[in-house]
Amino acid sequence: MSKIGKINIPIPDKVKVLLSGNIVNIEGPLGKKSLNIDLDVFDLKIDEGKEVSIKPKKIDQNSKRLWGMNRSLLNNAIIGASKGYEKTLELVGVGFRAALKGKQLNMQLGFSHDINFDIPEGIKIAVEKQTILKISGPDKQLVGMVASQIKSIRPPEPYKGKGIKEQGQYILRKEGKKK
Repeated sequence: MSKIGKINIPIPDKVKVLLSGNIVNIEGPLGKKSLNIDLDVFDLKIDEGKEVSIKPKKIDQNSKRLWGMNRSLLNNAIIGASKGYEKTLELVGVGFRAALKGKQLNMQLGFSHDINFDIPEGIKIAVEKQTILKISGPDKQLVGMVASQIKSIRPPEPYKGKGIKEQGQYILRKEGKKK
């Protein structure tokens, strides 16, 4: 039995979950998401728009592996359509700053040139102060991917801690050279 897979998913009031063929359509105030679920392997039940449950038709190694994952994907899509997801990044370093210029995020990160990052469709980036970025959107995977791409431009270094890090992330610091 999958510990995660057997838990029912509650549906918030403003979210609609519809099943058409193998595709589950989820609509909410923050956006739409479509998931493809293999109905040959899984049995999906939507109880009067209040709960969704997913169970395998027959339990074997393959269906056990996919059961919890499909339940998590459904849950993430429902939460994303109702509340959304958000990640906060911090720019740490002297002269490090960010600004929005239309559909691009302009960052000065100590290089000889500015870095322009194209903001993908469905993602909102807000610049608080000049060193704090808030990345938000209805798709958990896309929010995490954008945060990861921005962090990879200038990862935090271990001596002074300069770079782009997530809020609350601990940087393992090293001691410098001794005389």
